[in-house]
Amino acid sequence: MALRDLASGMNQHWLWRAMAMQDIVLRYRGSVLGPLWLTFSTAIMIAAMGFVYSQIFHLDPERYVPFLTLGLLIWQFISSVITDGCSAFMSVQHAIQQVRLPYTVHVLRSVFRNLLILGHNAVLVPIVFLMMGHGIGWDALMVIPGLILLCVNGFWISILLGMLSARFRDVPPIVAALLQVVFFVTPVFWTVETLGRYRHVGDFNPLFAAIDVIRAPLLGEPVAPYSWQIVGVMTVGGLLVTAVFFSRFRSRIAYWV
Repeated sequence: MALRDLASGMNQHWLWRAMAMQDIVLRYRGSVLGPLWLTFSTAIMIAAMGFVYSQIFHLDPERYVPFLTLGLLIWQFISSVITDGCSAFMSVQHAIQQVRLPYTVHVLRSVFRNLLILGHNAVLVPIVFLMMGHGIGWDALMVIPGLILLCVNGFWISILLGMLSARFRDVPPIVAALLQVVFFVTPVFWTVETLGRYRHVGDFNPLFAAIDVIRAPLLGEPVAPYSWQIVGVMTVGGLLVTAVFFSRFRSRIAYWV
């Protein structure tokens, strides 16, 4: 049943893509700029943090601002996928109870919606790189497998957290609180080298690895030694664990929501 749910959800890609785009349209209905408001707010944050933290860390703004821009954009995508994943089933409880759809449709809708928002915000990357005189090389092509892995991880995380949140309503606020803490202890706006002899703490942070496999190629820098391995293990391990939980508790989701 779980495998049929997954296959059916993937086959109905037209549905979850249309639903994701409709979510964005409805969220910004009546707004002149629509989702670009997110882009403008991100641009303001980058400008403010780029000036302040480049002075605090004594870094060259021409190198630090592109680093910060990519870190914030990828972090926003990851944190949004995790947060929305908690409500992947609860936010559509009426649809689950009234319409027979694969559960994976709702999860894929959530991940694709955040991918669209990332695409909107990605327009800042060439602008910042051009302003800072930073070029992009052929290494940037490694962004493609990195982004695919992030989406796959977002898929299993959304299923797992969606089920846990439907069963235990304390999970979403706990996750939101943890994300606020994790943001400051993950090398998003500060470099992993600043940890000195404790650098391994940052290198083995799964969220840093997820950011690094996309940020480093775009910056033309080598990926941290263990980033690809960590992301790979996280992807395979997460899919296996989620497959067990989804197979076991899929039939109870409709009652939990």
